Amino acid sequence: MKLLLLNGNTDEAITARLATAARGMCAHEITPVTAPFGARYIASRAAVAVAGHAVLEALAQHIGPDNAAGYDAAIIGCFGEPGLDAARETFPLPVLGMADASIRVALRAAPCVAVLTGGAAWVPMLEEFFLVRGLTRDQVRVAAITPTGDAIARDPDAAALLLAETARAEIAQGAGAVLLGGAGLVGLDARLQPLLPVPVICGLRATLDTLPGARVPRGGVAPSVGLSAALSRCLAG
Repeated sequence: MKLLLLNGNTDEAITARLATAARGMCAHEITPVTAPFGARYIASRAAVAVAGHAVLEALAQHIGPDNAAGYDAAIIGCFGEPGLDAARETFPLPVLGMADASIRVALRAAPCVAVLTGGAAWVPMLEEFFLVRGLTRDQVRVAAITPTGDAIARDPDAAALLLAETARAEIAQGAGAVLLGGAGLVGLDARLQPLLPVPVICGLRATLDTLPGARVPRGGVAPSVGLSAALSRCLAG
């Protein structure tokens, strides 16, 4: 299977980390891509809005309206995946997002899942993300540690201790599984699992396990102004 793995952040080190992790988790051919503009690491609503455009632009450049490169699926490697629903109606292949896919896997492990992420601003954004998908706060408990995902990636040992402490508090409130949410948290499940009494799930690993995913019906076509030629072609079908 040929996969395009798109980092919605602009940090090339995170892209490389995602690609290395994905190749260690599956036997698929992985093509890593970094968002062409936007935040170094998404940690605000404004950054999410910009990243949605960047995700569509990157997919337009690498997939195009007819998927000439022959990808079997694309994964948006950014938990809370900006642009996911728009990408699904625009491009001719399955597009998966880490939060959207991995929460379904996690809820098979327990009826209440603690989603742990980096940066307090992500808590309300992820709560809204899951509520839109019909998942209540009784099913998904979102909690964050103070360091954002890029800081977590730079110092995973310190972050693991903070994440374990936060996870224990969520487990005490009824969470029966822990889902690590964020590109910077990929691979930390191996560090956290020995510290916790419930399953610890990596968002990327779980997403890879859900392949190939499904497409959604294409939305209506309307003229656009000021977009790149590649994205304009994709939006026009």
